[in-house]
Amino acid sequence: MKSMKLTTGKTLAGIVGLSLAAAAAQADTLNIVSWGGAYTASQQKAYHEPWMEQTGDEIVNIDRSANGLAGLRAQAQAGNITWDLVDMLPANAMIACDEGLIEPIDHDTLLKAAPDGTPPTEDFIDGSLTECFIPQIVYSNVIGFNSDAFPEDNQPFLMEDVFDVENFPGKRALQKAPINNLEWALVADGVPVEDVYDVLETEEGVQRAFAKLDTIKDHVIWWEEGAQPPQLLADGEVAFASAYNGRLFNAAVNEGQPFEIIWDNQVFELDGWVVPVGKMDKVRDYLEFATDTQRLADQAKYISYGPARESSAARVSTHAETGVDMKPHMPTYGPNFATAIQKNDAFWADYGDELSQRFNAWLAR
Repeated sequence: MKSMKLTTGKTLAGIVGLSLAAAAAQADTLNIVSWGGAYTASQQKAYHEPWMEQTGDEIVNIDRSANGLAGLRAQAQAGNITWDLVDMLPANAMIACDEGLIEPIDHDTLLKAAPDGTPPTEDFIDGSLTECFIPQIVYSNVIGFNSDAFPEDNQPFLMEDVFDVENFPGKRALQKAPINNLEWALVADGVPVEDVYDVLETEEGVQRAFAKLDTIKDHVIWWEEGAQPPQLLADGEVAFASAYNGRLFNAAVNEGQPFEIIWDNQVFELDGWVVPVGKMDKVRDYLEFATDTQRLADQAKYISYGPARESSAARVSTHAETGVDMKPHMPTYGPNFATAIQKNDAFWADYGDELSQRFNAWLAR
């Protein structure tokens, strides 16, 4: 009997050992490219950590989304694609898809239905799913300001205030790119929101936008990385700064900075996943997990970006660390959304390169 117990124990130990070895063999390393900062931290908490705990996989965060399209092109040309999943803007996703750099997606087959059975193509925000793109969040490009820079009875709240250096003095930090700046210049110059892209399609409209930017050019510090605007505001180097709304939320709520957001004429857009060519089999299960209803709702606990699924919106509640009600901090919250500009991805896919060249030439003058 004693011999049998020892044998049985060894057998069970062997089975457990083989199971653990099999699990270890199946575990994988996923190289996931994103934007860094508070946004990647929200993904880490909402998606990555639960997935690693569930599967034993290791996820390596690579903060290269700002150069995601160029990076995919370079890897494809070298014949060595090392990125497994890339967080990308829709306009760049359209280009990458057209160039054959990323995989087409059958959304209703790959993604999970909503808890009530609604298929993904009916649950994600209308028009947000494109041939090679799966959205995660709705976020906004906004102007933030340091409330300590202005008297209590003279706080800015309109986009035109950002262009008014007489009544609202101080440096402005703006992203070193034409996108958002050209839209804001036109609305500050009186162009109705609904006409912005029609005007920008004309030579006169482009000249008008640059002429408006000329009025503040000498007061601008140009930033290139998303972490820069909150730091410039906190250091008092600028009074205003364009930024992703989640970065400003993180600085104000988590770090206690005296920052306020000008929601007037926010430029809202989607952000989401694309799969590099040849990587679908490797990331399929993770992608299904990370885009389900609960995971997208969970991300809103950590950053003030709205989930891209309608079934997730009702599950948005409070901030995980501070208990702050997240709904008023969402770009799509009613008062915040009243004068919003929807970024026209097709426009920027068509005109982005040309306007970037003109913008850089304007900067150099």
